[in-house]
Amino acid sequence: MFDAALRQYIDPPLNSLGAKVVATGISANVVTVIGFLVGMTAIPFIVHEQYLIALGLILINRIFDGLDGAVARHSIISDFGGYLDIVSDFVFYSGIVFAFAWARPENTLVAAFLIFSFMGTASTFLAYAAMAAKHNISTDIRGIKSLYYLGGLAEGAETIFVFILFCLLPDYFLWIAFIFGVMCWITTATRVYAAYVTFKD
Repeated sequence: MFDAALRQYIDPPLNSLGAKVVATGISANVVTVIGFLVGMTAIPFIVHEQYLIALGLILINRIFDGLDGAVARHSIISDFGGYLDIVSDFVFYSGIVFAFAWARPENTLVAAFLIFSFMGTASTFLAYAAMAAKHNISTDIRGIKSLYYLGGLAEGAETIFVFILFCLLPDYFLWIAFIFGVMCWITTATRVYAAYVTFKD
């Protein structure tokens, strides 16, 4: 919901840093992989309820997630880079929720509901991008990307805000995760409708 509006504040510093990274010879794909691995290291800290350390690792992961795109824009924007980025994101998102279920068994059912909800947002996002490419539909409202980014109520910014809340308020995981899961299903429904309007003919 807020991703497009935040771009004007996020892109300038990331683009500046991206230019410096390119000068070192580091590729966007390397940045993606490093960020993903850092994000995955948050899982054992969540499992052991070291939430502030996990939060730091999650935030570093998100910085790298924005940085890889900036590096690509200053060097080469590749289809594989876009593919690697989106796969890493979805695995990371689900991994963090899985970790909260592992940490506290009472979280398991709602965590499963949230991951189930992620399937709705992920599939509608990727299916729309595939159809948009087929029909030569593009947009740069969320920056220059290697695939079409369809918005919604629950996007990247909202997901990270929820992860921050998970780490700062772990005792309220059930409520936060359930509410966000509902937001994901609203997003799924609006994306299906957007696809119907765009591709019905």
